[in-house]
Amino acid sequence: MTSDIPPIDTALMQRVGGQLGTNPAGIFEDDDGRRFYVKTLESPMHARNEAIAARLYRLTGAPTLTYVRTVEPEQIATQWVQLDKRCVAHLSERERRQAQRWFGVHAWTANWDAAGFDGDNQGVVDGQVLTLDLGGALCFRAQGDPKGKAFGTRVDELDVLRRDEDNPHALRLFADMRPDAIKEAIEVVVRIPDDRIRQVILDGGGSRKLAEKMVARKADMAGRLGTFESAVSLCASMMESANA
Repeated sequence: MTSDIPPIDTALMQRVGGQLGTNPAGIFEDDDGRRFYVKTLESPMHARNEAIAARLYRLTGAPTLTYVRTVEPEQIATQWVQLDKRCVAHLSERERRQAQRWFGVHAWTANWDAAGFDGDNQGVVDGQVLTLDLGGALCFRAQGDPKGKAFGTRVDELDVLRRDEDNPHALRLFADMRPDAIKEAIEVVVRIPDDRIRQVILDGGGSRKLAEKMVARKADMAGRLGTFESAVSLCASMMESANA
């Protein structure tokens, strides 16, 4: 989500808490008592990349923290909330299934850090599971390195996020997804009109190249739907045979 709050200036605010993730950051409070978690990234380009990712998540309906504009271009900020849970390992089965609804969005945006290095990128507020940090989506890794050719038009994340043993928390979150759940998660992205994708990226200061790449990644996901539809049909047939 994105807030209508005017851009915040941390130079005029009180720092009331420290860094929680891998990037330099802190909790800041304004004169009205509102608190924000503010990260200082390597460059304005890194901050813009995460802001565009937040816009794309919002476009799909995927829950995130509420993003707030900042005066400093290399900063990214969200409204501070008290989490009920912050770890994939602490999610209930119902909450884990809720998080899986947005698997397709994580894959589409190449959010390799969807679960978090320590499983700490998924949290719960008032029963809703949120993705807490989008710094690992799109063009950059969570710690700021560019993904380069690894972020292409083919959405390998549909497999990698469910199978990469080097990403154990993503496995814990996504590995057991059934074909019908994967199909539904892909459809969340596929139903978005191409022109809306382009508009959201360009309005957020992104390039035409990025916009076309995200449209192409959506098309790649659409092309894979048949695989999961076939798997769903096969599962249904096997169940019918077993019950016959």
